[in-house]
Order: sequence, then C-alpha cells, then structure tokens
Amino acid sequence: MSKVRPEKKRGRKGKAVCALLLATSVFALLRPALPYAQETELRGEVSESAILDDQQRKTRQMASSRNLATTPGATARGDAPAPTYKPASPGAVPDDAGTAATTGSIFDPPAATDDPFADNPGPVPPRRSASARQRAADQDKAEDEAGDSKKTKKTSVDTTSTATTDDTDTAETDQDTNRRAVTIDSADRLQLDPGAERAEAIEGQDKKAEDDPFAATGIRLGSFVIRPTLEQGLTATSNADSSNGGKPALLSETTLRFNAVSDWAENSAVIDGYGTFLKTISGDEVQEARGRVEGTLNVDLDNELRAIAKLGYEAAPESASSPVVIEGTAEQPVRQTIDGSLAVEKDAGKMRFALTGAVEHDIYGDAKLSTGGSLSQKDRDSTLYTATLRTGYEISPAITPFTEVEVGRRLYDQRIDSSGFERSSTRLGARAGVELDMGEKLAGEFSAGWLREAIDDDRLQAISGATVNADLKWSPERGTTIGLTGQTTVEGTTTAGQSGDILYSGRLTGEREIRANLTGNAALGADWRDYAGSDGHDLTLSAEAELTWWLNRYAGLTTRVRTEKQTSNLEGRDYTANSIFLGVKVQR
Repeated sequence: MSKVRPEKKRGRKGKAVCALLLATSVFALLRPALPYAQETELRGEVSESAILDDQQRKTRQMASSRNLATTPGATARGDAPAPTYKPASPGAVPDDAGTAATTGSIFDPPAATDDPFADNPGPVPPRRSASARQRAADQDKAEDEAGDSKKTKKTSVDTTSTATTDDTDTAETDQDTNRRAVTIDSADRLQLDPGAERAEAIEGQDKKAEDDPFAATGIRLGSFVIRPTLEQGLTATSNADSSNGGKPALLSETTLRFNAVSDWAENSAVIDGYGTFLKTISGDEVQEARGRVEGTLNVDLDNELRAIAKLGYEAAPESASSPVVIEGTAEQPVRQTIDGSLAVEKDAGKMRFALTGAVEHDIYGDAKLSTGGSLSQKDRDSTLYTATLRTGYEISPAITPFTEVEVGRRLYDQRIDSSGFERSSTRLGARAGVELDMGEKLAGEFSAGWLREAIDDDRLQAISGATVNADLKWSPERGTTIGLTGQTTVEGTTTAGQSGDILYSGRLTGEREIRANLTGNAALGADWRDYAGSDGHDLTLSAEAELTWWLNRYAGLTTRVRTEKQTSNLEGRDYTANSIFLGVKVQR
C-alpha cells in the first residue's frame, strides 16, 4: 500500500477546514435575524415607563428561556427552543448545554456582559421573533390598562424561586446595556420635582449679619483705617462762656472727630482726635476753637517685654471758671498742652511690672484785656516730669491687684514769677488698686492713694491730698455700655500767696443702642476743687443726654441737651449754663 506524503495530507486537512468555515458562515447568513438597531429599538425619545416595561419583559423572557432549557419539549409563548450546537470537527469541545441554548449569532454585536475580562459576566439575552415580541407587547399593554402600580413586584413572583437572584442581576445588567437614547428636547420637557427648591446664589451663602449695620465703614489709607465724623448744627445756650455773668446766645457749632486704627499683624497703633469750632450767630459774642489729637503705639519686644508709647497735643481756651482769675479780660488765654509717655511692661510668672516715664508741658497764651492790649501769661508755663513704678500680682486672669509709686518734678519756665514766688515743686505719690479683665463684660482699673507736691518757696504751703483714679467699662447686656472715669489733677496758680488746688473729676456715662438706627447717650459729671491753704472749694455738677437717629450708614440727625451748674464758697464763681443742640451728623 502506497504511503501518502505528509505535504499532501496537510493540504487536504487545510482544504477541509476552509470548507467547514465557509459552510458555517453560509448557514449563519441564511438564518433569519433582525438588525441590532431594531433589537435595541433606538428610535429616539421614549418614556421612562416604557423603558421599565421593556426591562420587565426581558426579565420574564429570560426566565422562560431557562425553564425551556431545563424542561424538554417546553415552549415559551410559541417559540421553539434553539437547536443545541454540535461540533462537526473531531476533537472539538462542545459548549455548555445551558449556554448553547441561549447563544445567538456570531455576528451579533458585543454587549457589556460579553466582556471575557469582566468579573461576573452576565448571560446573553435570548433573541425573539417578531410575532413573539408583538404578543408580549399586547400582554404588557393590557397590564398597563389594568392600572397595576406594582409591576416589578408581581413580575418577580412569576419567576421561579431558584432563579430570583439571577433574574435581579440580569435585569440590572439589561438596564445598563440597553439604555435608551434621550434627546435634548425630551429632557427639557421632563416634569420638575415639585419639592425642588431654587438654589441660593453663591454670594448669599454663609453671609453673616452685621452686628452694627449703621457703623462707619472707614477709609483705608495705607495700613490704617480712618473713620471720620462731622457734626454740624446750632446750639442755643443761656450762658455762652460759662461764667458768673454770662449771657445767652445762639451759636453755630461744628465738630470734627476721627479715629485711625492700624491693621498690622503683631504691633498696633491708634490715633484719635477731635476739633470743635464755635461762632456766635446772635447774642453774646463768642468765637473759640478747641481740639486734641493723641496717638498710641504698642510694640512687643523680646523676653516678654512690651513697650507702650503715647503722644498728644491739646489746645483750648481756658475756662472762665479757672482758679486763676484775670481781671478785665475780654477773652481767656489759650492753653496748649504737649504730653507724652513711654512705658515698658514685663511679666514674670504671676508678677507684673511696669515702669512709665511721662512729660507734660503747658504753654499759656496772652490774655486779651477789655481795655485793649494783652497781658502775658508766660510765668505760668511749666513742665512736669514723672516716673511711675507699678508692681502687680495676678490672682486670676480677671483680677490683678497692684501698687504704684510716683516721683516727679515740676519746673516753671520762669524760676520766679511776676509776684516774686518760686513755684517749682517736687512730687511724691503712692497708690493701690486693681486691674479687671472680664472681657466685654467688665474691664479697666481703679486705684486710690495719696499725692503731695512740695513747692520750693517756703512761703507757700504744699499741695497734698487723697487721689482717686478710675477707668472702667461695664456692659450689663448687649448694646449697652456704662463707663466710669475718675481723675485727680494738681492745678498750679500764679495768684500771689496761693499754692494752687487739687481737682477731683468724675464722669459716669451710658450708651444704649435703642434700635439699629437709634442710639442714645447720657452722662453725669461731678467736679470738686479743693484750694490749698484755705477752706475754699468749688462744686460743679453736669448732666447731658443725646439721641442720634441714623437715616442710613452715612448720615443721621442728632440732638443734645446739657445743663451745668457750679456753686462755690468763693465770691463771684457761681454760674448756671443750659444748652440744647440740634444738627446733622455725617460719618464715613
């Protein structure tokens, strides 16, 4: 028997494989199949209920297919089960019976569940004939008309208990792989959720209400924020110059105030100032200007040291009630004061130390006489140098008791005045008090002690007496602030044979925000002047009330009522002055 050469054998096998592939391809082409676009029914806009119905139908059909695969001879809605694939080539491995029963054409487009690299590839949905799909659509339409609101639950009951989990996974997979196309117009026509609310604008989110909506906004100048205020109005007074024989007058009053605060990261600086101008419109002739400007600088140094520097300037005409009486004056002399101080503070555990050096220089202008000419007041010019050492112990962060020792020297520019007296003096003082720091509720300090100034001229008695100083702020409730200030001042004089006096000044103030655009202020004052070397004294009482109605953040109407009365056991020093002010206040 002749042997077939290997080359010829391989050639015959190759031809057989090609013939088999060709026959399989022809068989697949001859099999009736619907286009993929018709299968997925991508026909534009559909309703959401139609998508849900289609998914439910596919779930029931796949469940029926599984039942047909396990039950011989069974049919699903008239469709015969697909024939089981049998390999024609020897040695080929047949597919799983369940999978072969549901496998479609090799020319079907791939689905998401056909991915061989997927973690849990889902089964491929069976293909249906046109008549089967029509019957399924008619049956679902009948169910819709019956008004069944729980189609999903009832459909799950029709499936077998053994395929419940598989059906649910298949339905979810079909929803992803057979998503309907939605047009732009259909999305616009969707009904809005009645519970949906309009989202708030980004600019309005996290917007905090202002604590004081009528407060001045300020003007930024470099690293400072300046808040100016201008007040213009008319003042009607019963005593224009606050003197014993004062006359009534109608005055034009203009006041300019400003506050500047730095925005530095560590240190801070504050500048405050005011200026008031009075001019008579009718009545007793008065024309005066007064004002003050003061700056404070706080600097943190190394080793827990802090430095506080202050510098101020004030100019104002001397009051007619001054203890220095100048006979026959038509206008009181102007007093200018330049003062400054430098304090260094140190904290060492609970101990608090502070050393302060201060300088105050007074300059008096000439007094204008009613007969013409002027009278020099240069012999009253003086400079006061003081040094104060404070030691305190912090009992708690809110309470710190302290003691102070003060030494100083007052030097007159003219060693001997016009009366022939040497008025320079040496000062000694001691005080004890307490500092309070309870936040916005209560803050400040109070002290009491003794002060003595010994004059160089032995003919003049030393000025001495108790001292009281206070600077407290109390806020019993939000929008209300009560302040208490007290000061003890030694006043010199050039009157022959007199040393001077001690002036005790106290002032109780209250500020109340009645409404957001209505604020009220009130003040009570008391001054007690005790003359050294005699039993003379003056008592001055004053009361004041003010209301400001803000039209907006920048302008408001203001009115103020004030009364002041001085009584004295010295002749010619009593007076009473009542006044009322009405004007406009502008701020920025």
